[in-house]
Amino acid sequence: MVLAVLSVALMVVDARFSALQPLRNQLGLIVEPVYWLGRLPVTLWQNANEQLSSRSELAAENEKLKAEGLMMQRRLQRLAALTEQNVRLRELLNSSALVDDEVLATELIGIDPNPFTHRILIDKGEKDGVLLGQPILDARGLMGQVVEVMPYTSRVLLLTDITHSIPVQVNRNGLRAIASGTGNPERLELRHVADTADIKEGDLLVSSGLGQRFPTGYPVATVTEVIHDSGQPFAIVRATPTANLNRSRYMLLVFTDPRTPEQRATESAEAQEAVDRQERAQPEVSPGGAVASPRPAPATDQEPRQ
Repeated sequence: MVLAVLSVALMVVDARFSALQPLRNQLGLIVEPVYWLGRLPVTLWQNANEQLSSRSELAAENEKLKAEGLMMQRRLQRLAALTEQNVRLRELLNSSALVDDEVLATELIGIDPNPFTHRILIDKGEKDGVLLGQPILDARGLMGQVVEVMPYTSRVLLLTDITHSIPVQVNRNGLRAIASGTGNPERLELRHVADTADIKEGDLLVSSGLGQRFPTGYPVATVTEVIHDSGQPFAIVRATPTANLNRSRYMLLVFTDPRTPEQRATESAEAQEAVDRQERAQPEVSPGGAVASPRPAPATDQEPRQ
């Protein structure tokens, strides 16, 4: 009882006069480590939880950023491809503006898998007015000629095929020659050029128009090597095609005929229909060799009855 009264008195005195403040401060310093030890497990758990959650959030954010970076790289690659395609189309458009003849744009859709032939497949055919033997070029020069025409596609033989030759002339002095394919997409050879002929490296070879297959004046190749041998009557002349034979995707079909592709397609269809009608109108031949008379058409309801 006495202790209780004494403690109440001390509390009243401390509350009124703050006499025990120094003692309470000292006791607080002594008890503080006990409080810290008591809070230590909770603090460690909270810190560990925050670190784990922060690490998982960082990992998720890192994965998200990686995915976004990949998407941006894909778009950038696509943008680069579209930019290059736009440049090629602009070059082709500019080249078509310089061509006096009528042209038709076409796209490469296939390549002959045979390594010994240089042929490509384009997306224009008989329905578009494409003709057999029609020349084709890209933004830099002649590429070849059409050797097979199908209804919706055509096959083109390139200049560098070993079976292909084209009459050319040196743009500098008009010297005529024959440029033949070598099987190498980067090389042509000039046949039967005299050893004393005026031809040198850097000369531009253009189509001469002889043979009436290729129009006159289109770039074909650039002379890269001229070898003179005093013991041989002909010089060895090698040239590089001006066209990007193994890189061009978009090309131009050249029409020297004044008719439009639609008119040519229409006339071709009409000619085929006329041939079919003529074949149907021919009389039938009997097994004995006699010509049978045409069969009468069957009667219909619209015909007058006897």
